[in-house]
Amino acid sequence: MELVEILKALGDENRIRILNLLKDEELCVCEIEGILELNQSNVSRHLTRLSVSKLIKSYKKAQFVYYKINDETISNYGFIREILKNEMNKVEQCKQDSKMLVLFKDNNINCENIECGKDMLTTFKKNGSSLP
Repeated sequence: MELVEILKALGDENRIRILNLLKDEELCVCEIEGILELNQSNVSRHLTRLSVSKLIKSYKKAQFVYYKINDETISNYGFIREILKNEMNKVEQCKQDSKMLVLFKDNNINCENIECGKDMLTTFKKNGSSLP
């Protein structure tokens, strides 16, 4: 059952965090890793689960794989749209992740220079700074 797979996929904090990042734009796997501070293996496992449940889909561009929300699945299950639009912004960790995404984008951090984004995050934490 597709619904069971979707509910299982939604039952993990890291997958919720990934969906939160993807709700408004597509991202490369390395951007997701950098923003969420998760290793490649962990992110790949979660992305696979989200893909199998058809919540996200991917495409390859040069050597990078980009992920985005699967609009067809979201259309078929209105409760997912509700969660993405109205519930994610109530979760403190999702709010912090969204701020980090904005910080990455404002500083033009992408797959080509992702190490700069990781360094920026380390600097913020080292200085005890909170995200804007």
